[in-house]
Amino acid sequence: MQIVIIEDEKKAARNLADMLMEIDDSIQIVATIESVEQGIKWFREHALPDLIFSDIQLSDGLSFLIYREVRVNVPIIFCTAYDEYLMQAFTTAAVSYLLKPVNKEQVEKALDKFSQMRQLFRKNTSEQTVEKLLAQLDLPHRTALLVNQGDKIIPLKIADIAYFYLEENTLTLTTFHGQKYYCASSLDETQKRIAATLFYRANRRFIINRNAIVGIERYFTRRLIVKLSIETPEKIIISKIKSMEFLDWLENK
Repeated sequence: MQIVIIEDEKKAARNLADMLMEIDDSIQIVATIESVEQGIKWFREHALPDLIFSDIQLSDGLSFLIYREVRVNVPIIFCTAYDEYLMQAFTTAAVSYLLKPVNKEQVEKALDKFSQMRQLFRKNTSEQTVEKLLAQLDLPHRTALLVNQGDKIIPLKIADIAYFYLEENTLTLTTFHGQKYYCASSLDETQKRIAATLFYRANRRFIINRNAIVGIERYFTRRLIVKLSIETPEKIIISKIKSMEFLDWLENK
């Protein structure tokens, strides 16, 4: 999940980012914006994130000015020290309104609400159906990857890969036969090249093949542990925030 933080207090922005990463280590903070001017410029020049955490009173005005200037069609969780903007906040795409100082429990509940709303809208829009049909076509995705085997370069069928694993900036893949190969690309780049119907980004370290999954166990605080048909270097943990999405993906081929 990609998140933008709009906050002019650096310490508050760092604390929020730390809380988000503790809650779900697959979250990516793609930008931290400190002013209205910077926000307008950033949203005009970049792709939209999945979610925004936004303060209201910034150094050069209210953050609402950003959303008036630029069409930001993204859910927003407001974090502010003032309750006077509550009604105005919900004229935007607000999903939650948190009063500072925010704590981890509040942030987690807000993320839960966002996740539940996202699942609901996905199930009830024709856009999801279109996305599934396009995914089934599999046009932009590769059917094989080139891997090094000694002095040789061999094509490896992507369907034969049980999981990808990132450790200390080194990405490896493991096949259903337990063979291990090194990958030159990043986990993010790899995710774009393979079919989302077959592979799932479990967390910051793992992308797993649907056909390798043999079981799921409930873990602390509503997280999940995924068991594969072959051994993995560590437990594959699905965060509480992603658990509903993962189960939905697993159920709907």
